[in-house]
Amino acid sequence: MRPKFKILITATEAVPYAKTGGLADVTGVLPKYLKQLGHDVRLVIPRYYEIDKVKYGLKEVQGALGVPMGVLGEEWCGVFEGKIPETDVPVYFIEHERYFGRKNLYNDDNGQGYMDNDNRFAFFSKACLQLCKKLDFYPDIIHANDWQTAAIPILLNTTYKHDALGKAASILTIHNIQHQGSFYEGLMDVLGIGWEHFNFLELEFNNQVNLLKGGILHSTLITTVSDGYAKEIQSPEYAWGLEGVVKERAGSLYGILNGCDYSEWNPETDKYIVKNYSENDLSGKLECKRDLQKTFGLPVRDDIPVFGIVSRLVKQKGVDILSEALYSLFDLDAQFILLGTGEVWSHFYFGGAPKFFPDKIGVHIGFNNELAHKIEAGSDFFIMPSRFEPCGLNQMYSLRYGTLPVVRATGGLNDTVDNFNEQEMTGTGFKFYDPAANALFNTIGWSVYTYYNNKPAMKKLIANAMQKRFTWENSAKKYEDVYYLAVRRRQNIYISS
Repeated sequence: MRPKFKILITATEAVPYAKTGGLADVTGVLPKYLKQLGHDVRLVIPRYYEIDKVKYGLKEVQGALGVPMGVLGEEWCGVFEGKIPETDVPVYFIEHERYFGRKNLYNDDNGQGYMDNDNRFAFFSKACLQLCKKLDFYPDIIHANDWQTAAIPILLNTTYKHDALGKAASILTIHNIQHQGSFYEGLMDVLGIGWEHFNFLELEFNNQVNLLKGGILHSTLITTVSDGYAKEIQSPEYAWGLEGVVKERAGSLYGILNGCDYSEWNPETDKYIVKNYSENDLSGKLECKRDLQKTFGLPVRDDIPVFGIVSRLVKQKGVDILSEALYSLFDLDAQFILLGTGEVWSHFYFGGAPKFFPDKIGVHIGFNNELAHKIEAGSDFFIMPSRFEPCGLNQMYSLRYGTLPVVRATGGLNDTVDNFNEQEMTGTGFKFYDPAANALFNTIGWSVYTYYNNKPAMKKLIANAMQKRFTWENSAKKYEDVYYLAVRRRQNIYISS
């Protein structure tokens, strides 16, 4: 029987407290399922000022926490404790007004990273380790996420090497390798790990300190959020310069698909949609389609395919590809509904389209959770033309709602959507491979043709899609397997040293 572990998960965002992307969905949910497997798991995040202490019932941990910051001296912070909602999993909040008492998590109002992000997250990484000492909690595994906490594996192998904390195995999960935490070389004096580690085999990259690179090289094991993305980040096209580093650690790299929160995304119980439905009774989906058309001011037609898009409007998500194809798509007998926010140009481009094609497209610039649910339930197809997609969640939601994904075959999209095979009547959606407008147009055209001319195939595809499940129970067990391997490896290192 495998041992149960003490696990510390460190991250800079987690639902329901603070979120900018998929990282928050993982760190806010995974601890709950690890706890169900019998592990002593705890989460640490910054206490941004958008996190309401009263709302979440946070209690102050007595005594200030000292954090050594190299040439900056010792910094002091407060610590608050709560529980992840509907669980007994402890979550700790590091409070430091100068670093975290600001409006946004990572960027200013112009979308530029804060000038002191290097010190902010070096401080947070060190605070996580100092917190363990304060709580007398010495984990078997410390699980870091993305560049913001990638300093933790580095610190465990250097400053804390001969400390009781140094025995902990480290896991680094890469949610998006594009963001690497590259800063001026003076960060070495703040990390306080010794300039001998500023070399091309460790932290140096293009004459800067690259925290993600250092974390990849120093962590016991590495995970990322799909098998497909684990392979992709070993190539120049997807690794943003770190393909050699990832290849070097390829034997220690594991792809674990994120789970889907079916307690929220389930057409049988969804509180936001006009009528619930199931794979055994799809009549409610037609009502949801009519409601969606009304909501976005489109002609209410049962006989026309509706394509939904819920996305950040940024290049990664392929909005440039979509924009190039958009006006050609209006030649098809189909309707399009878009919900999203992102790059300023996209707000004007997509936001202005309904004025010229009021019968073809409805757009809401911004984000609205209720509208997102309505789009998933009321659409016939869901478009995700991402240039790269480490995991993706909307395609999982779409499958559950019987809304067939039209996706670029990359990363988690490729792993979770099975391409339609017309001969064998198999598949759960429609894929294209070339990140180009004509490829997207042709694939949407294929799905429109199928909608009008192959009703048996549509029925089979919807049935296939709605039977798919990507559960956190399964993902948590895979993380448990990686934790077990990491602890074994770390123990062997200590025995041999």
